[in-house]
Amino acid sequence: MRTLAIAAVQTAPVPYDTEATWHRFAERVRSVRTLFPHVELVIVPELFLASVGPLPAETPDGWPAEAAEPVPGPLTDRLAKLARETGLWLVPGTVIERAEDGRIHNTALAISPEGEIAARYRKVFPWQPYEPAAPGDSFTVFDIPGKGRVGLAICYDGSFPETVRQRVVPRPGTGAGPGLTRGAWRKKSQARRLSFTSAAVYRAE
Repeated sequence: MRTLAIAAVQTAPVPYDTEATWHRFAERVRSVRTLFPHVELVIVPELFLASVGPLPAETPDGWPAEAAEPVPGPLTDRLAKLARETGLWLVPGTVIERAEDGRIHNTALAISPEGEIAARYRKVFPWQPYEPAAPGDSFTVFDIPGKGRVGLAICYDGSFPETVRQRVVPRPGTGAGPGLTRGAWRKKSQARRLSFTSAAVYRAE
């Protein structure tokens, strides 16, 4: 039997302060490495590194554009360095990605222990009209050698069966799903994964 030890870290960003949030994230990841040396993958909530405050608080005007980062870019360089330092797979919630065409995406990343971007997934089903992000156009999986296949999904994606169907056909795997909200979304996601015999990991604030 193959196992994958995952730490789903319940933590919140420093609202609208990306530098302070980064230091909090790095400290949490290093603590996991020290306290739970068997852990292989760390996941945190949606939009954590974008420092989005708790809902339903109002987001400052222009914040998505201010917090947007290119991928790859300085933020992924920091993530790569931290992954190499700790030897962990990182699914650092989601980031606000500025694409080459200027559009904004809510993007989940997977960083390998070697510091490579193993996967990038742009949320296919943004929570419109409340989420000012352009939708992605494809679903994403990545392989962890010796462990299995992991698919990425983000929060509201779990409301749609295609999210899981596209990731587990033709090969079942585990779903890693950062989220910003709790409740009905989690139950829907559980139902989707039961329908397609897929395991799931959740992390929301």
